[in-house]
Amino acid sequence: MPSSELNAKELAQRGESLIRHSSNRYLTTVRIAFRAKQRRFDDFDGLLDDSMIKPVQRAIIELSDEQDQPDLLPG
Repeated sequence: MPSSELNAKELAQRGESLIRHSSNRYLTTVRIAFRAKQRRFDDFDGLLDDSMIKPVQRAIIELSDEQDQPDLLPG
């Protein structure tokens, strides 16, 4: 998702959805932080093209997409 399409309202809604559908808010927050840390290192390694989106924003988007569309996950 290009950064021009990312807005604060959508990001907040995705974050709220993640928390609302989780059985443990703390573990969901830790998952977001861990994913953001991974993405930050991917940015440094030059593995990600769109570095305009901050790692935490990217983590929330990815995790909410995985929650909303589990058929996209491999396996």
